[in-house]
Amino acid sequence: MSNIVKNDIIKNLSKKTGFSFNYSKKLINDLLSILIDDIKENNLHLKNIGTFKILQKKERIGRNPKTKEEFVINSRKSISFVVSKKILIFLNKNK
Repeated sequence: MSNIVKNDIIKNLSKKTGFSFNYSKKLINDLLSILIDDIKENNLHLKNIGTFKILQKKERIGRNPKTKEEFVINSRKSISFVVSKKILIFLNKNK
């Protein structure tokens, strides 16, 4: 399994569409900023892809496993992604 970075997506978009690298970069950056803004406002549901949800984590006590030292983990927001059933079916069909 390999990680895909934003530059890989930009290069692939540029290669497949014939757009310049800079134009492809602007498109991807604009798309990501729109998605991030929508996720911040509320949950984001992308039909046939999945749903992004914001989770509010509570403050809790954490522990360093090596030193057994306890510390407070502050409350924070986290994001989760639930994949759509169609993608799951597609992935399980093509094993």
